[in-house]
Amino acid sequence: MLPRYLEDFVPGDVYRAGSVRLTEAEIVEFARRYDPQPFHLDAEAARASTYGGLIASGWHTVAATMRLLVDNVFNGSASMGSPGVEALRWLLPVRPGDTLWPRAIVLETRPSRSKPDRGILRFRVEVENQDGEMVMSMEGAGIVGRRP
Repeated sequence: MLPRYLEDFVPGDVYRAGSVRLTEAEIVEFARRYDPQPFHLDAEAARASTYGGLIASGWHTVAATMRLLVDNVFNGSASMGSPGVEALRWLLPVRPGDTLWPRAIVLETRPSRSKPDRGILRFRVEVENQDGEMVMSMEGAGIVGRRP
């Protein structure tokens, strides 16, 4: 498969990134390692929380989404990494058994003025659950090689 270059990303294009189902065991393991708050770690403590039950860390949602984006969108491109994320919102809790369905929407592309072999791809990521509810959104940028 030929790589996708900056010129191949068109504003308005939507890339579906597949899906992933988060299990209770995965949610708890991620929380143990990276975000050990009671509502991520312990079902009983989570029931007594404002969430009324166990929820995934927002960072777990980001990490699972990133994996799908890399596997299904950016690995087929001339990606050179990212200068960062400009906006990140966790809109609804992600619960055990939820399936995440991310999509990336191209907002803009622009060639670099200082490095003509690359440019900036600005995108918005929207993540829905199995019920079509948006659970997370983020906007960011990627550095992508230009067609030789």
